[in-house]
Amino acid sequence: MANSKFEYVRHFEQNDTLLPNTYIVIRIDGRGFHRFSQTHNFAKPNDRRAIDLMNHCAIQVMKDLHDIILAYGQSDEYSFVLPKKSNLYSRRASKLSSTVVSLFASNYVMAWPTFFGSQAIEYPPCFDSRTVCYPSDQNLKDYLNWRQADCHINNLYNTTFWALVHDGLTETEAEDKLKGTFSKDKNELLFSKYNVNYNNIEPIYRKGSTIIRLRQEVTSISPRNGEPVTRTKLVPAAVHDDIIGQDFWDKHQNLLQ
Repeated sequence: MANSKFEYVRHFEQNDTLLPNTYIVIRIDGRGFHRFSQTHNFAKPNDRRAIDLMNHCAIQVMKDLHDIILAYGQSDEYSFVLPKKSNLYSRRASKLSSTVVSLFASNYVMAWPTFFGSQAIEYPPCFDSRTVCYPSDQNLKDYLNWRQADCHINNLYNTTFWALVHDGLTETEAEDKLKGTFSKDKNELLFSKYNVNYNNIEPIYRKGSTIIRLRQEVTSISPRNGEPVTRTKLVPAAVHDDIIGQDFWDKHQNLLQ
């Protein structure tokens, strides 16, 4: 910035540098997505097109921002994890938060036709975002466990709720029927009334999506001779594993190193 008499206004900017040596989580959330899903006739309880679109956007964010080591998403939210050593944007909360949410939202609009075909997007989606620091490995794992537990609780409720609605109950009647019920009650209702074993529902709905960098063979054309060249690269990809148990972390020990 050139020196001028107006430059003093920079002193009004607040320092929002995040704590050093902590994991940074940037969580984005759909704003008003209940109305958005109704307007665009999302299938209930889950619309695979919408979930695949969210996963695509998260992958594109990770391809653009190489510091991100992991992302976890469910419903209309996604959490992106930066390692303790990351100094991306000098760890400024506003820069990190605004970059991730704008990248995600722009990819959502750009990729909409890929997943929804000729169905037009009626109005732009909106996401909010926040940044939180977690000092220890266990704090970070507990945060991700919380989000996956939330996915399970919400999906079990929604699966049972919409089974009742599709069976003829009004939404108010279905809500009243499920008041005060526990997980075992919902599981029993699904199995006894609709012959649905909740544990057999696809993991993408029950466990959400975890985006990690996996080794894949990628073929490209050599600029020297025009011949195809195959290399092994780390590419962001979605898995639908249980991240609450220790097996996931034992299998991907490099994530927290």
